[in-house]
Order: sequence, then structure tokens, then C-alpha cells
Amino acid sequence: MPESPASPANPSSQPGSPLDAATPSPVPALLRGSVLLLAFLLLQLVLFWSLLGSPASTRFLPEPGRRNTTWPNGAVDAGACEAGLVYVYDLPSEFNHDLVDDCEILWPWYSFCPYLTNGGFGEAAATLPVFFNATRNVSLASWYNTDQFQLEVIVHRRLLSHRCRSTDPSLAAAFYVPFYVGLDVGSHLWGENSTAADRDRAGTRLLRWLENQTAFQRSGGWDHFITLGRITWDFRRYGPDGWGTNFVALPAMANVTRLAIEADALDPMDVGVPYPTGFHPRAAADVRAWQRHVLSRRRSRLFGFAGAPRSGFRDDFRGVLLEECEDAGADLCRAVDCRGTRCTDNGAAVLELFLDSRFCLQPRGDSFTRRSLFDCMVAGAVPVLFWRRSAYDQYRWYLPPGPRDEKGEWSVFIDRQALRVGNVSVRDVLEGISERRARRMQERVVEMIPRIVYASAPDGLGVGMEDALDVALAGVLERIRRRRGSISRGEHPAGPFVARRVGVQSTSAPPASDGQNGSAAITPPAAAGKTQGPPASSYIKTVLSEASASISKTLQKS
Repeated sequence: MPESPASPANPSSQPGSPLDAATPSPVPALLRGSVLLLAFLLLQLVLFWSLLGSPASTRFLPEPGRRNTTWPNGAVDAGACEAGLVYVYDLPSEFNHDLVDDCEILWPWYSFCPYLTNGGFGEAAATLPVFFNATRNVSLASWYNTDQFQLEVIVHRRLLSHRCRSTDPSLAAAFYVPFYVGLDVGSHLWGENSTAADRDRAGTRLLRWLENQTAFQRSGGWDHFITLGRITWDFRRYGPDGWGTNFVALPAMANVTRLAIEADALDPMDVGVPYPTGFHPRAAADVRAWQRHVLSRRRSRLFGFAGAPRSGFRDDFRGVLLEECEDAGADLCRAVDCRGTRCTDNGAAVLELFLDSRFCLQPRGDSFTRRSLFDCMVAGAVPVLFWRRSAYDQYRWYLPPGPRDEKGEWSVFIDRQALRVGNVSVRDVLEGISERRARRMQERVVEMIPRIVYASAPDGLGVGMEDALDVALAGVLERIRRRRGSISRGEHPAGPFVARRVGVQSTSAPPASDGQNGSAAITPPAAAGKTQGPPASSYIKTVLSEASASISKTLQKS
């Protein structure tokens, strides 16, 4: 094995050298030392550039223990941060950095490393030929092959360089906990020898660390927030042998606001935020260009459906929708069969389907929500829903209230039981919508696009256009402001605050997943039909004005 140039061995005397030879000049020795030093520096440079060329190079985390000092912090804009500053905890690396480094073993079936490139956005669409036909170079630079479970990584990256981030906790109004709990539990869900203790270990250690932090001790966690990159049911195991981890059920999490891609509607500390799609625009101009594109497209199909039948599920509703599509005929409906990995390997097939459809069918997934809902809306298609909890009772900070019948302003709701027994058909309902009304609904959907996507620029989309993270952060800060106000008025003690949990019995462990996308199938609780108004929703302004107006003026500003 060659010796390191940084620590060369002492050379022996040259054979045949006279012992009384004259002392050699120091110049050659100095020259040799300089050469060795230069070689060492060149070797370090080569190693550095090789690391930059590896998949880990496009990840975003600085070295462990130095994230608050080495990552550029956005210049704080006092006007833009009137709601308060955010402190991002510098957690021990086991809770985020190490999980990214171990991307090869996060998933039992394939490497997760490509999905963790570009700060959680995944591989750029510009490097994947399958996307060329779907985007036709319109905003291609804004598209990525993004995995649906990367919320934790995406939000952490954005907050590290956010203009309202403070590296001084004494100045912060809110505290973000960048624990990649979804990545952690996902790595244990299907292991042959994985136990509940394995799924709980990291969460328990994280909360033990958090409870020792001054800010957490002071508030009991009510000014803290975290992201959950998987559906809420993966973190709500109340029994010893059920599905997922018990992270959310632990006492230390009772007051922490949780931003989740699917929330428990009966838990006021859960807030539903959009699934990450593949569209991550850099600026408002990119959004407007995409909006113009999807509004001007000629859509050859009345409706489309992306999904796979679930033969193992009794009364599989997806099978019903596939039959509806087949009955309508190829001229009116097209379906993308998502069996296998066609819809998870890349989003191009699904994107093409929705760009070609005026309406898109959105049943529940393994849980009540699906990423497909947001893929559909980003493509400018109007969602057709069959469960109210898929969107209306789920994303209250982002989507307007849904209709009590099929006459909605941005979506269509069809009674699934009436559809199942044949009293109505998807084709008849959608053909009964006038051309003018369908266009207004599409415009409403397109107008909401910026608020349901995660921008790629550190400062967001700019020029007053809010993206999904802007909406979430504003909501969190307002929630904390109200809580702080109630404390100052003496309505609540200043110490730990226990959130009111409504109908906690409904959050029992769900049935095991079928393994299709790592989410558990949930049986709706008996109380699900009742409208619960968590405090979080009361102060968020309506996403759009009540009047259904064209967005042509907005698009003309670019």
C-alpha cells in the first residue's frame, strides 16, 4: 500500500554513500518538501472535485455540526419578516445528515439516492428524455423527477437559506425541527427483521434531545414545528405491534405543529400541506409561463385516470373508475395503468395524461389523499373527487371549501356509492358541465398552481407570489402569534400547552399497507362526516376571491 504523501517515511542512506560525504545543500530538501506539499494539496483538490461529481454532491447539507454557520443565511428583510423570524435547529447528524448519506439502504427495492439529489427535488427533468414530450421545453428547467415523500428534505433546504431565518434563537418566534422522520421510519417499514422498537428509536432519541433545549423547555413546544414527509398514519402507532412509529403519539409532540402531506383531521396540531410534485419553479415568471401553457393546450380527452386496480381490496373503487373510463371509450377517456413502477419511476407518463385531459379522476389512495391530486392541478386539469377527505377537509390552508354537490368552482364531487351502483356515470356528469363553466373551473385550478408547488429559489417565487412553503410558514407564525397572545392575556398558562385532541379513539393504528407506496389503508372513522374546524384554519385567508374570475390579466403581467 503506498504511503501517504502527507507523512513520508524517513529515507535510508543511499547504498555506497560515503559516511564522510559533505553535508548536502538544504535547497534540494526544501524543493522536495515543496513538491510533497503541492502533491498533497492537489490530491485534496482531486478528492474534493470527485465528491462534487458524486450523487451526494447535489445534496444540500453542509458538514455535520456546522449547518448554522456554513450555510448562507438569507439577508433578513424586516418588512418581509414582520410575522417573526424562524430558528432552524442544528440537530445531531443522525436525524437528517446521516439519513441522506445512507440513501442506498433507505428503501428495500431500489436506491433512494437519485431522489435526494438537488436538495430533495430529484433528478432534473432536463437530464431525463422521458420528460421532453410532456413539457415540450416549456419550463423544462423547473421540472424534476421528485419523489412524493421528500417534504422534509425540501422544506429544510429552503428554511436554511430563508430570508426570515435567524441563527440567534433569542430572536426567533418559531423553531423548526429538521428531523427526517419520514425517511427514518420508511427505512424500517418493510425490513424482514424490523421491529416496532426500530421504528421508534430515532424519534424517541430526537425528542429526548429536544426536551433538553432551552426554547422547548420554555414553551413546551407550542412555538415549534416539524414536517412529516409521509402520511400522518405512518406516525400514529398506539399499540405495540401496529403499523408505523409512535412518534406523533409521544407526549413531547403534543404541542408541536406538524406539517404533513396528509393530516389527521381530528388532531388540531396536524396541518395538511401539498404533496411535492415535479414542478419547482425558480421565479414567478416561470409559473406564469407554465400557466399560459396549460391554459392554451388543446385537451383531446374529457377525462383521465392514473392508477392501478387493487385486486386485494374488497370492493376496489379504482376498478370501478377503470371500468368507467373503458365504458366512455378511448375518444373521451384515457387511463395510465400504474401497476409496477411506471408512475413512480418518473412523473412524465402521469403529466402527459393530465395535460391531455380536461378532468382527472381522483379516488383515495392507500389513504384518503394522493399526490396525483396535485399532479392533476399543476397540469391544469380539474379534479373529480369521490371522498371529501381527499381534499376539502384536508388542505384548508390551500384549497377553497368544496361543494356539497357536484357544482363546485374548482373541482367536481361525485357520490361514489351512486357511481358504484350505476345510478350515475362519470361520463354523464362531466358531459353535463357546460363549456363555459368547465373553462372557469380550469382557470380557478390554474390560478392556485403557485400555492401548491415548492419553489426552487431560496427566496421563493418573488414579486408577492406565494408558494406552498410561504403559505405554510405564514400559517405557522400566525398560529404561534395567537397562542402567544392568549398567554399574555392570561387565557392559558405560559408553560406546556396540551392540544385538545378530538375523538382520539379514531386515530388507532390503521390496517397494514399493501406495500404499493408505503402508506397504510385507512378505514374512515364514524365521526369523519362531521365538520371539524381546527383552530389552525380560522385565521387563514381564503385562497382565492369568492368570484370566479379569469387569470388572463395576471398572466399578461409577465
